[in-house]
Amino acid sequence: MAALLAACIAYQLNASMFSPVLATMAQELQTTDSAIALSQTIFFTVAALFSLFLPRLSDIVGRRRVLIWALVAMTVGTVLGAIAPSVEILQLARGLQGVSGTIIPVCLLMLQAEVSDRKRSGVLMGILAAVNGGIAGIDVIFGGLLATYFGFRSVFWVIAVVTVVAVVLVLVATSESRPTPDTTMDWVGVVPLTMAVAALLVALNNAQDVRSANWIFIAGCAVFGVVAFAVFHGVEKRRRYPLITPTRMRERSTWALLLTTVLTLTGVYAAAYGVIASFAQDADVGFGLAADATSVVLLMPFAVAGWVVGPFAGKLGPIVGYGQVMRGGLIGCIVALVGVATLGLHSLSALIICTIILGVAYVGVANIMLNALGVLLSPKDAPGSLPGLNAGAFNLGAGLGFSVLTAVQVAWSPASGSSSDGYFYAILAGIAITAVALAVSFLIPTPADEAETDATTRDDALPVDGQPTRRDSHS
Repeated sequence: MAALLAACIAYQLNASMFSPVLATMAQELQTTDSAIALSQTIFFTVAALFSLFLPRLSDIVGRRRVLIWALVAMTVGTVLGAIAPSVEILQLARGLQGVSGTIIPVCLLMLQAEVSDRKRSGVLMGILAAVNGGIAGIDVIFGGLLATYFGFRSVFWVIAVVTVVAVVLVLVATSESRPTPDTTMDWVGVVPLTMAVAALLVALNNAQDVRSANWIFIAGCAVFGVVAFAVFHGVEKRRRYPLITPTRMRERSTWALLLTTVLTLTGVYAAAYGVIASFAQDADVGFGLAADATSVVLLMPFAVAGWVVGPFAGKLGPIVGYGQVMRGGLIGCIVALVGVATLGLHSLSALIICTIILGVAYVGVANIMLNALGVLLSPKDAPGSLPGLNAGAFNLGAGLGFSVLTAVQVAWSPASGSSSDGYFYAILAGIAITAVALAVSFLIPTPADEAETDATTRDDALPVDGQPTRRDSHS
């Protein structure tokens, strides 16, 4: 767990620690804000694309080996970023760091292979997956402090040290697992799938600036993405060892989970990190907080709440049911967003309370259950396929959320900037989308081992010759 947790933290530092450092990067490299923002886009796009297929590759060549490759690539990218003389080299460095996007799903697969006890595995999954919501907010604050006093390069060096420690721990403390060593990787299927997701991500990134967006280019990317996915579906029919079979694509365990993930991220992630954070900093209709104050009073409690609750949600999953716990988290997200729309836009204390509730419900519950279900519902003959696709769904949902909620906010904001209607309707859109996610989640089937446990419990309760039966714990 120390090794896997170190690897997950190293990835999350790359994802979140640079958020308050962007302005410093632009200043020290004497470049534009848009060029620095592009480096962030490159990181998250590469992370999304590699997470699609590296978990499946890890089934074949070894999960420990793939995890080490990802960490080494991240180390090289981090050192390159620390010594980058120009923004072009910085963008290349962020691209290399993006290979680490597969780390969390691979770590969850390694954990499942190592820990057979479902309750214990659920708690540990909760701890690892909670990292995906931020490292208790410390990453953002620490990144800002480092950049302020030592420059942006110090952030890269700190991440490099953490990554090297993670590599050493993985080499020393983990064992290899290769559930399907005799199969071959479906590289022919990987190409159209990554092209499809890349095109959709480019479209979503370009659609975030609603007023100046090139909608012809965006529509072209979207159409290209749909065509590429159709090609992927056709290719998979003829592959001996497909990335995921067309039959499984049609199963509810695949499409219902992926759709729930996309909708959840669309409704919640952008609401927290986009709409709520922007409103708090809006000096005209919001509370006029500085960026660092917003991190301390809103984003840090949001992440801390998830870290505290995550292990308990993970423990509850095998007992109550992962689907039921996830739906409880989604209901909590809806309640929190309703609180933001009705109370939080008028009172800073109410906004803080609602954001903490949202952190509990999303970071601590829904996010963790979605990650766990991606592992538990994956087919036995290709256990890395669904976690990889689910990781891609997380990235797609986050990008779609920023595009949709931003569009709603801009459309309903008056030109004078004297009303909070834009923020209000953006939150309402988040509520509606999360409600659809809740409805779709009822289509996700129960994981096989969870159903077997329920059946065993019922069988054990049946009397035989007047005596209750007990199954041997070693069977």
